[in-house]
Amino acid sequence: MEEPKKLYRSNNGMIAGVCAGIATYFGWDPTLVRIGYILLSIFTVFSGVIAYLILWMVIPKQPK
Repeated sequence: MEEPKKLYRSNNGMIAGVCAGIATYFGWDPTLVRIGYILLSIFTVFSGVIAYLILWMVIPKQPK
C-alpha cells in the first residue's frame, strides 16, 4: 500500500519554505507558486502575508 503524502515546509525555501513545501506536495514548480502567492498578496491587500505567517506556524518542518 502506498504511504499517504504529507505537507511539510521545505528545507530549501527562500523565506520559511512554505511555498516550496506546497509546490512539492502538489508536484508544481516552486517559482510558479511563489509568483502566484505574490500576485494573490498584492490583489488581496496583503492578506496573503497573514496567511503565510499562519502557514509558517502550522506546517511542520520537513524531517531530514
